[in-house]
Amino acid sequence: MAQKFKDAFQKMAQNLPKGGGAGGGAGGGPGRGSGAAAAASRAAGSLLVAGGLGYGAYNSIFTVDGGHRAVVFNRLLGMKSQIYNEGLNFNIPWFERPIVYDIRTRPVNLQTLTGSKDLQMVTIGVRVLHKPDPGHLVWIYRHLGKNYDERILPSLMNECAKAVVARYNANELLTKREEVSASISRELSARCAGFHVLLEDVAITHLAFSPEYAKAVEGKQVAQQDAERAKYIVLGAIQEKKTIITKARGEAESAELIGTAVKRNPGFMKLRRIDAAKDIADIVAGSGNKIYLNADSLLLNLLGDADDKFTKSVHGERGFFRR
Repeated sequence: MAQKFKDAFQKMAQNLPKGGGAGGGAGGGPGRGSGAAAAASRAAGSLLVAGGLGYGAYNSIFTVDGGHRAVVFNRLLGMKSQIYNEGLNFNIPWFERPIVYDIRTRPVNLQTLTGSKDLQMVTIGVRVLHKPDPGHLVWIYRHLGKNYDERILPSLMNECAKAVVARYNANELLTKREEVSASISRELSARCAGFHVLLEDVAITHLAFSPEYAKAVEGKQVAQQDAERAKYIVLGAIQEKKTIITKARGEAESAELIGTAVKRNPGFMKLRRIDAAKDIADIVAGSGNKIYLNADSLLLNLLGDADDKFTKSVHGERGFFRR
């Protein structure tokens, strides 16, 4: 290319107008023309040399940023085995071409539909943090190229996720989520090691079941809640039954005790009549109305012959029952 530029400038210099005007003389014209052509040729050569030196100086160095590594392709020898670290590095212009790799950890997400051990369809999302092995960048570029992650990770993640999910039931995917994630990480790391790709972390980001399974789980939960509610209702009824029985027994025993006390000592009824009369008197005294009733019917005749009448009636009933 430099030789072509040089030849072009020489042709331009030869085509320049030569001296030899009417008053110039025949001997001075050709000398001046050849001197101008030589000067133009030398200037063109100097420009070409300066341009070549600038091009070589600019393309003979390259910079590798932090978190990156570089490999070099040589037009004559192919891929060089040396790995270039961060900083300023040198190469041969035109003959060598640097390829820079980002070796920092990067995420990739995958969502796939697969089946569980009990044949339930599960949608699982997996996030993987990965980076290339810095010591095998030449192999990665030679076999996979710069977009190595797009070539291998989707298929490997899909295969490992489906293989692991098929070992667990649908409910185990929820209760043993950490174990499932560890199994996917272990298998995916083993598969990626063959491609010199390092995995930093594998996590399950999404886990969803089919609508039919979700409805079945919801119905099961509702049925369990209804069964628990019915169990508590039965327990409440049993307790209420025991309460009623206990209360009835208490009332029966109370009536029996009262009957026994009346039979043994009729004065017990007088005491109860006095208590009842006190309550009635309090109610009547607190009322603003005028009441005219028989004192015997209100159990207020405590000084008359009401007790005698009551005693006679009790003895009369005893005689009646004896007959």
